[in-house]
Amino acid sequence: MENPERNPLWLILVETAKDLPLYNAHKAYVRDNILSENPDVSAEELSHMLDMPMGEAMVIMWELKKD
Repeated sequence: MENPERNPLWLILVETAKDLPLYNAHKAYVRDNILSENPDVSAEELSHMLDMPMGEAMVIMWELKKD
């Protein structure tokens, strides 16, 4: 994921993902548990592991990697 912010649909995806009920819980779980054990996990792997939409996984990974 090079720079998704260049895509005009990125802001819509971010807004949609953040409105999902489990977004904050998923983000905290990824930050606190998954990234510490596997910092190179992909958004696709996260999507499968946590049974979440790919878009949500992409936004979570983008936010956590940019911090």
